[in-house]
Amino acid sequence: MKYTLVLFFSLFSLHSLQTSAQETQNSKAVVVTSDQKTEFLRIHKDTNGVASALQLANARYIPEDGAANDLYVDLISAVHVADKSYYENLNELFKTYDVVLYELVAPKGTRVGENAGDKSTGDKNKSLISSLQRGMQNILGLTFQLDEIDYSASNFVHADISPTDFKRSMAEKGESFLSMLLKVWLVGMQQQAANKNAATDAKLLLALFSPTRERDLKVIAAQQIIEMRPTIDALEGENGSTIITTRNLKALQVLRQEIDKGHKKLAIFYGAAHMPGIEEGLIEEFGMTLEHINWVDGWDLRAPLVEATAVVENAP
Repeated sequence: MKYTLVLFFSLFSLHSLQTSAQETQNSKAVVVTSDQKTEFLRIHKDTNGVASALQLANARYIPEDGAANDLYVDLISAVHVADKSYYENLNELFKTYDVVLYELVAPKGTRVGENAGDKSTGDKNKSLISSLQRGMQNILGLTFQLDEIDYSASNFVHADISPTDFKRSMAEKGESFLSMLLKVWLVGMQQQAANKNAATDAKLLLALFSPTRERDLKVIAAQQIIEMRPTIDALEGENGSTIITTRNLKALQVLRQEIDKGHKKLAIFYGAAHMPGIEEGLIEEFGMTLEHINWVDGWDLRAPLVEATAVVENAP
């Protein structure tokens, strides 16, 4: 069961992983110095050391040379199933930008809800990942990003590759969905063998039969997602992967086009796994530097309040 769990969470997290497994305390705004490694996903713990939230980074980048200081790019890290309130807050935040670049492997300009299919591109594979994400939504009591985010907003710009280009890139890199699944499976087994704190069958069974089952499973899932960096490294290999690197390059290409149009307030709304590579592009190709990070709660991991039940004795 435990190897199946790692594989399941790995598949779910193909678009939504992060750069570090460090667990830190909460901060709404953090000023980051140049020698710090940027995190894009973390687990926040309360004062008693108990997990209270899975948090995502909203990171702002500005020109390093100080020129055109009215220009900024925000990397809005995404997790594809989350609390409804998380998506509601994002919908309000997105209204403040000139442009929001979003990920969606679909023909150019496609809006969520439209027919983005391409019969030659492996829709069954995309349906598999979508089904797994839907499964996470149902098991953990979360909502699905594509259902909650308003992709019809006039400032939303598609910034991802088409299914045809996705298939072409995989062929050029010698990739296949089967090879990716095998890599995920092998890394999952290695992690399970090396990590004494990994989710075990006993932990899973306890969570499944716990009176706070939903919360306990969310904590296990959050920890598995946090520990997925080796999986991403395996998928990327030495030459990068289609699912991460190729799509990052497309997002940066569209970003350049939108800046050239004169837009100043820009956001890139992509899975957290993409953010280290996109950040590298902002620094090296756009001459930008990280100004600050705002952390937002994606999953509420707090234990639910248990209401005391009053015992009423029958009158004699």
